[in-house]
Order: sequence, then C-alpha cells, then structure tokens
Amino acid sequence: VGLSILFESFGFKHGMAVDADFVFDARCLPNPHWENKLRALTGRDQPVADFLEGQELVENFFVQIQSMMTNWIPCFEADNRSYLTIGIGCTGGQHRSVYLTERLGRYFQQQRDNVIIRHRDLP
Repeated sequence: VGLSILFESFGFKHGMAVDADFVFDARCLPNPHWENKLRALTGRDQPVADFLEGQELVENFFVQIQSMMTNWIPCFEADNRSYLTIGIGCTGGQHRSVYLTERLGRYFQQQRDNVIIRHRDLP
C-alpha cells in the first residue's frame, strides 16, 4: 500500500496538532481574518484563496514546504513508515492553514496515492 500522507490544518488557539510529524506555523502570513469581507469565509473559498495567492510571503511559504516535503517523503518511505502527518497551523484554523493544506494536499495528490486532506478545526 505504501506511505499514507495526511495534510491537516489546525488552529493554535484550539491546541497543537499533537500527532503531526511535521508542524508548520502560518501565523506569520497575512491574515484574511482582518479583511471584513473574508472573515466569515474559509481557506476553501475562492475570495480567500485569491487574497492569499496575491501575497509573496504566502507563495514562498508554500514553495518551501512543497520542496521540503518532496525531498523528505522518500526518506520516510525508505524507512518503511506507513503514515506521515503534516500539520499546518494558523491562529484559528480557518483561513491560512486551510488554504495551504488544501493546496499542498492537492499538489501531492497529483504526485502519489494515499494523500488525505483534513481540517481539524473547521465545522
């Protein structure tokens, strides 16, 4: 079956992603929460994605995580690991972490089987 990879978003204010093998902290990125028209939306909504995709910091963060995981996933496979959990956190687990988790998950789903996307703190 091979390595199963879980990309999971979470909000630090609801507690750390305790089972994650890697945790990336997106709280340093521009926050859609402070845009009134985006506050009630999530990182799955196109207006939030558009806002975040227009930010150079967000793109750099995505590219660096993508590159790191591309380089290191084969090492976990070679070690006969059955699963790998990658947590992406932001303050509330609604905007930045959800957007990045969706984008990273979709990228890796195109590269391999057994990639799951989960959003711990979305209703």
